[in-house]
Amino acid sequence: MARTLPPLNWFRAFESAARNLSFTAAADEIGMTQSAVSQQVKSLETRLGVLLFERKARGLALTDHGRRLLPQVDTALATLTSATGAFVADQTSDLLTVSASISVIQWVIAPMLPEFAKCHPDVVLRLIGAVWPDEFTQTAADVEIRFGSRKQAGFDAELLGSDRLIALKAPNLKGKIENLPLIEAVGTSDGWKPWAQAADVAPLSPSLFVDSYGPALQMAIYGNGACLVHKLLATAPMQQGLIEQAHQVSIAANESYFLTVKSKTKAALTFRDWIVASVSGDDTAGSSRKQAGLQPGDLCDLPG
Repeated sequence: MARTLPPLNWFRAFESAARNLSFTAAADEIGMTQSAVSQQVKSLETRLGVLLFERKARGLALTDHGRRLLPQVDTALATLTSATGAFVADQTSDLLTVSASISVIQWVIAPMLPEFAKCHPDVVLRLIGAVWPDEFTQTAADVEIRFGSRKQAGFDAELLGSDRLIALKAPNLKGKIENLPLIEAVGTSDGWKPWAQAADVAPLSPSLFVDSYGPALQMAIYGNGACLVHKLLATAPMQQGLIEQAHQVSIAANESYFLTVKSKTKAALTFRDWIVASVSGDDTAGSSRKQAGLQPGDLCDLPG
């Protein structure tokens, strides 16, 4: 039978005591009492069957066995620290977990994120992408940005940006929208049929189907046809000249993007204020940047 390893705390106590040559200093360093450190080192010595320290009146001295063990323990602890460091954010920073529709991460958050990082360099951001509502229940996020109806979003959620759908196409794709290939997002209750009615054109038949607005927008940018997507997603690619409005008619969406702050931490509230202000140039937003007289560079001055 394989022999079990001594507890990790015994090795931590030994390493700290060996480096400081003092049980008292080791206790202060690792947050234990002096007697606990002494006892854990004693337990390790008993398990190994050797003395690791010489106890002297003025402090400690390593024995030959202690000097032999120390570099191996140093290496093992360093390996563990490095391995766990890939998963645990710097504890001096604010770790903010945002669970959002993949489309929002790609087309809304990503283009604006350098501004947020510049304004709030101490916030470590973790983005978790989701498509369907049940995926949000699998994460413990500080902020959620869901796609769905107002009822699905809940009473405490707020509309993020516009709730309008607009028709878009690549700038180099020529022709009237009635004659273009059409891209349909099937995971929604809206589509080209109600848009055609609002635009007073003949019924339209999509030829390419995708699961959400994000890939529909991507397909349109590459010239695969015209897409009908939320204005919220279209703002950044339109500003970059990747896409343009294919028709002046827009329609109200049955489903939109809603933001909910799940954890009232400073970082979560700061992120909420920032993204709401950043997208509030949309014509239906509750508190528009234009009304507040804000310019993009002013967003660092928002509360929080």
